[in-house]
Amino acid sequence: MSLSAGDVLPEQTYTVTRADLVRYAGASGDFNPIHWSDRVATSVGLPGVIAHGMYTLALAARALDTWAGGPGRVVELGCKFTKPVVVPDDDTGVDVVVRGTVKEVTDAGAQVALEVTCGDQKVLGMPRAVLRA
Repeated sequence: MSLSAGDVLPEQTYTVTRADLVRYAGASGDFNPIHWSDRVATSVGLPGVIAHGMYTLALAARALDTWAGGPGRVVELGCKFTKPVVVPDDDTGVDVVVRGTVKEVTDAGAQVALEVTCGDQKVLGMPRAVLRA
């Protein structure tokens, strides 16, 4: 991996469907009904079923692995969960787009500023990562 400050990393797009949410719930143990029931999600003021925040962050990690050339190179990853990813009840799902820019490269690694969006909304606040140099 050869990254330099200012590098704009290739945009990564991931489609999220309700089936993905079911699989993630099983893997994570997070069976909160806001991630599968429109009735429950709307009853608590959400616009519909939403993706797990950690699933959305995992998509950012997946993009980082792609940019780094394989798994095991993400040494730091964090964000704030600011906007939900609303997942429709259809076979099309919704796209989450991950963009990254290398801010600095030091002996500790490459610091990457991320932008994670769904539609025209940023869904993660202040997402950042460090990739092993």
